[in-house]
Amino acid sequence: MRVGLTYNLKRGTPEEGQDPPSTSREAQAEWDDQETVDAVISALRERHKVIPVDAAEDPYNALRRSRPDIVFNMAEGTFGPCREGHIPSILEYLNIPYTASDPLALNICLDKSRAKEILAYHGLPTARFRVVSERDFSFNSLHFPLLVKPLFEGSSIGIRNDSVVQTQAELRTKVGWVLERFRQPALVEEFLAGREFTVAILGNGEESRALPIVEIRFDSLPAGVNPIYSYEAKWIWDQSSNPLEIFECPARISEETQAEIERICLEAYRTMRCRDWCRIDVRLDDLNRPHILELNPLPGILPRPEDNSCLPKAARAAGMTYNQLINTVLDIACRRYRIH
Repeated sequence: MRVGLTYNLKRGTPEEGQDPPSTSREAQAEWDDQETVDAVISALRERHKVIPVDAAEDPYNALRRSRPDIVFNMAEGTFGPCREGHIPSILEYLNIPYTASDPLALNICLDKSRAKEILAYHGLPTARFRVVSERDFSFNSLHFPLLVKPLFEGSSIGIRNDSVVQTQAELRTKVGWVLERFRQPALVEEFLAGREFTVAILGNGEESRALPIVEIRFDSLPAGVNPIYSYEAKWIWDQSSNPLEIFECPARISEETQAEIERICLEAYRTMRCRDWCRIDVRLDDLNRPHILELNPLPGILPRPEDNSCLPKAARAAGMTYNQLINTVLDIACRRYRIH
């Protein structure tokens, strides 16, 4: 087959030693580096002809002219709260099949409040929250400590070590920072005190399955920091040249906890109408009850084990190579479209 590959490529080199990181580096955190793009191309080329399409370089005309049989989409988009739906919308307009979720599911999952509202409506556990759009706000319905983060971001963008707040003064300061820096509302949610996990899902319908669960081990972080997977933890303290021992897969948890985490993740996956694959973040409360944090229907897929990319890590624990993972996702999408 002729398989398109749509992606957003990281551009430029951030200044070394810059702390906090530059806005340009942070803005591109969701995008893929050339190594990842090349790894996906190499995997797909085992069986198919590949047509790379950079989403920043007139993707509509590139796809219109090339018309691949199917597209492996990992483009995160560039601007706005609906950015992850831009490339799938183009593909649907051109009637070209593609992997992963449709624009509606992608855009709703990126809007953390809308996703949480839908999950709560369907009886799935998620932390209580409020959305704050103005500096002048007032509510006392949530219990400290609270976690403050941008409403429409991924890849730990906007989640700093000081995003866990203990007082009204800290809350106002952090909400103001989010409003000013990211020019979008802040999501304020009750902080869950327990362990944190991430769950990779593959498949559609009744064939959907969870891969081995990954635990985020906060005891590997520098002493005295908050137990969250912050921007510092993901992009500054954890480097491929000196990786943190931050992940454990399979997670060491009881059979009952594993079953409950897998149950709510698979139900959330189907409830949000995700397709083909997804990574879902989960955290336990102080009674060890799992709650859905968010869904990532365009999961990160860094190829090297030392890069600590969770979905490939879960796939390796399930006995899959990186190339097998990529081609499995393509095969899942082909079955959904009945492409043989």
